[in-house]
Amino acid sequence: MKITEMFLDDIKIILPMYIEHYNEYEGGCWTVETARKRIQQVVRMDDSFSLIMRDEEENVIGFVMGYFKQYDDIVAYTLEEIIISHKEQNKGYGSILLSELEKKVKEKGGAGIELQAVKDEMHEKYYGKAGYFDAGNFVMKCKWF
Repeated sequence: MKITEMFLDDIKIILPMYIEHYNEYEGGCWTVETARKRIQQVVRMDDSFSLIMRDEEENVIGFVMGYFKQYDDIVAYTLEEIIISHKEQNKGYGSILLSELEKKVKEKGGAGIELQAVKDEMHEKYYGKAGYFDAGNFVMKCKWF
């Protein structure tokens, strides 16, 4: 398995996996246009950093994308998306990819990783196993129009 930095040219490679994951397994309604725009927004932003995981035959297994965010006294990494191909899940690839991301973020001076996740058993188990916890001093606020 090979994990490398992901760039704009890689969007066309991960796009089918992104759409399949969210539409088939999360009940989404992504199109090629909306998914491409979403991924480009993250990959093009200042201080973006993303990784792509491939097997020995260069098939994409998964990817993670996000960006570094400056605070007054630290730099943190905001994890926007981590997706492992559905047929490759429950084989430890997500844990390997997240671990590699953590290593790279630390090497680049990041003080930690922050993320938003669906509050369900699967996400609690996955992130909990990796040492992530619910931040007690933050709550997500939202106003939809």
